[in-house]
Amino acid sequence: MVKLVATSIEVAQSYVADVQAVQFVEVKPKVEGFVEDVLVDEGEHVKKGQVLFKLSSAELYEEVKEAQANYKQVQAELKMAEVEADRVKRLVEKDIISPIRLEQALAEADVARLRVQQAKSRLLRAETNYSYTTITSPFEGYVDRIPFKVGSLVTPSSLLTSLTDVSEMFAYFKINEKEYLEYKRTQLSGVEQPEYNNLELILSDQTTYPYKGTVETVEGDFERGTGSIAFRARFANPDRLLRHGVSGKIRMLTEMEDVILVPQRSTFEIQDFTYVYTVDEEGKVSVRSFEPLSRHGAYYVTKDLPDNTLIVYEGVQQVSDGMVITPEIVDAETVRKQLELSDEVENNK
Repeated sequence: MVKLVATSIEVAQSYVADVQAVQFVEVKPKVEGFVEDVLVDEGEHVKKGQVLFKLSSAELYEEVKEAQANYKQVQAELKMAEVEADRVKRLVEKDIISPIRLEQALAEADVARLRVQQAKSRLLRAETNYSYTTITSPFEGYVDRIPFKVGSLVTPSSLLTSLTDVSEMFAYFKINEKEYLEYKRTQLSGVEQPEYNNLELILSDQTTYPYKGTVETVEGDFERGTGSIAFRARFANPDRLLRHGVSGKIRMLTEMEDVILVPQRSTFEIQDFTYVYTVDEEGKVSVRSFEPLSRHGAYYVTKDLPDNTLIVYEGVQQVSDGMVITPEIVDAETVRKQLELSDEVENNK
């Protein structure tokens, strides 16, 4: 027999994590052209504004030259129209010609001025399009694979590379509906939930990432197929250890107070219900059900059993409800050591 005593424990729960860069962008050209120069290498760290690629486009270059020439031409035409309007104005003031001629000259100057504005807009548009042949980094980050080499023809749908800023990382993980409701109700009550602000990230080599994460937001909908909802946590990444797409697990440590630890070997299940055999002062055995809240090593965690409850520790198959036995008490520390040894043997098989 073993006596169950209420205690406080730290329970670890693990969730599969999808780790992504806070900033991730696909670099595509805005115009069509041939790759003239590739100025970075795959995996290279680049700064914001650094030139990544240069494209060659004779068509865009000619459009700029044509727009420049047209702009100069209409500027000259405007100057001539303004000079003509001034000349006509002086003649009108001397009553040499009709005022109607001045109105015509001023209208022609207005038209010429409009043509200058239109030509300027066309020039700016042509220069902007041509500037797109120089492709720069929108932020500081790492360059991904570069599939197009010098001489390749690319279009606005061509993926030149991807860029990731890994100074901070997002880790997405999913929890079930029951866990979400508990989280949300606690949040609405104003009670702090430190476990959501001290998340651990376990990497694929089973090492613990040195920086803790914090939950920032929750997605809007549950997944119909799984009944889960995704949380997004943010992790600092000053050492650039994490990269976009790495695998890992979120581990959340939750403090549970006044809980009862029930050895799993002392339990049995019937139709999805979990039971133990309790023993009263006269040694009479009674069957009692309880709801496990979680697992903690070789124990079930529950709050359904009273403090100082005496239960059958081993040999639950040899007893039955209503049987009277002579209990032999095993202290909790001995039970703990036995269970740890049993787990160690099982893990080494």
